Amino acid sequence: MQNLWYKNAIVYSLDVETFMDANGDGIGDFIGLTQQLDYLSGLGITCLWLHPFYPSPNRDDGYDVMDYYNVDPRLGTLGDFVDFMQAAQERGIRILIDLVVNHTSIQHPWFQAARSSSSSPYRDYYVWSEHPPATDPSELVFPDAEDSIWEYDEQARAYYLHHFYKEQPDLNISNPTVRDEIRKIIHFWLTMGVSGFRVDAVPYFIKNVVELVAQYELESFLVELRQYVSARNPEAVLLAEANVESQSVPLYFGNGDRMHMLFSFFVNQKKFLALARQDATPLAEGLQQLPDLPRSGQWLNFVRHHDELTLDQLSAAEQQEVFQAFAPDPAMQIYGRGIRRRLPPMIQNNRQHLELIYSLLFTLPGIPLLRYGDEIGMGDDLSLPDRDSVRTPMQWSDQPNGGFSQAAVEDLAKPVISEGDYGYQRVNVAAQQRDPHSLLNWFDRAIRIRKQCPELGCGQLHLLETTEPAVLAHCCSHPSGVVVAIHNLSHHPCTIALKSNPYSNLADLFGDQSYEPLQDSLTIPIAAYGYRWFRALDIVGYVRSNQKGTN
Repeated sequence: MQNLWYKNAIVYSLDVETFMDANGDGIGDFIGLTQQLDYLSGLGITCLWLHPFYPSPNRDDGYDVMDYYNVDPRLGTLGDFVDFMQAAQERGIRILIDLVVNHTSIQHPWFQAARSSSSSPYRDYYVWSEHPPATDPSELVFPDAEDSIWEYDEQARAYYLHHFYKEQPDLNISNPTVRDEIRKIIHFWLTMGVSGFRVDAVPYFIKNVVELVAQYELESFLVELRQYVSARNPEAVLLAEANVESQSVPLYFGNGDRMHMLFSFFVNQKKFLALARQDATPLAEGLQQLPDLPRSGQWLNFVRHHDELTLDQLSAAEQQEVFQAFAPDPAMQIYGRGIRRRLPPMIQNNRQHLELIYSLLFTLPGIPLLRYGDEIGMGDDLSLPDRDSVRTPMQWSDQPNGGFSQAAVEDLAKPVISEGDYGYQRVNVAAQQRDPHSLLNWFDRAIRIRKQCPELGCGQLHLLETTEPAVLAHCCSHPSGVVVAIHNLSHHPCTIALKSNPYSNLADLFGDQSYEPLQDSLTIPIAAYGYRWFRALDIVGYVRSNQKGTN
């Protein structure tokens, strides 16, 4: 039976390049990351997701891989990675790495061999066509940069398929030899001690865009991946990046024999629509539309990550509502479907609003993902191109370069935010560690209490009807207990009544302020942008009657 350690993990994502520079060359590295593991452990992080650290020309921030079996020399060596893995294991922190096998870099040796001759054994590693079909604009991942998913290669005298940048040719997953190569990559990094993979761009693995490409069933490939990973490490997990509608979710989980976890893109978009409207209805409806998961399945909830805040599952009118609320300037938007800002600038750095949104992150069914810098309220730099606006270096102190690096400013991998309300002089770890009322110390408390509420990761979701449309009330029930969470998405305080409340004894666990103890659970006061977590103390009969479907 698999160890379901991930069901209540606290996940933190970072790019080694922008986290901590130990050798002073302006680029973060594994030695620097290793030095900061005590900070992450102290914050309560139990799992790190590392963005690609493989050798790469960096056309797409490392997602254009040249060598799957090594570390980018700018970031260190394989030996540094081994030292990092040992240090993480000593602190009980598991490591997930990116498995980027939808495409390679155009500079990967496989592609260089494939383009050299039509008879090359690597030719069929990629998808070629002499007369490709017209591109459907919806197929473009980067519509601002590309106008076709086909690129003509002079050397190969044919077009190759690329859903992302033209420097990232798609691999042909229908080729059994390619699938064997992917298994070797998985085996190598599992041997190095990682606990699993964030599988990049899963929906693009198989796209039957031309009839000449043999269609290989996506479901079968996902089952193969799961079987291969589990056979080599029964505790290792697969996290799928799949921004899909709710009805497509079962494809990725199967009967518990495919992916272990899925990013909750659908709910995240409904959440921001609800926040824009100050009405919980869209979020409640989104949660209701989620299918039941197999016992081993889990959601990974997030607020922001390294890409744009995508809104592509909302209608055009709904997207405009979110843009108007959080990114009214076109320069804040990207690809016509997303927002390229971090959260604090989106809400004018309103501390109460920030806490509300992160409280939702910690209490919605699933597990939370924090992006590096979330815990101190880092901002963005809209002067940087595209998604680099939310990929600036970590701000450790008020020292030059925010304590990230001792290099000259012009040598930094990416510029540190140095001006305005989000400059490193004002927003940094060192200052917030000294301030008991800082956002960092709020996160420390929230994570500690979240770890005491395993029901949120393993329990069954129940929405509770309230008298206020701006308030989301839900509970997660499990044989171990029931946790109730109430969130007011409005800037107006209110007192709510739970219309369908089975609990008469609720004890406060965490909240935006110290409230008077409840005399009963019929009326519950809650502040503007307020949140309250409760443990139900009279739930034995209710839990037993609702155990069906519990994860």
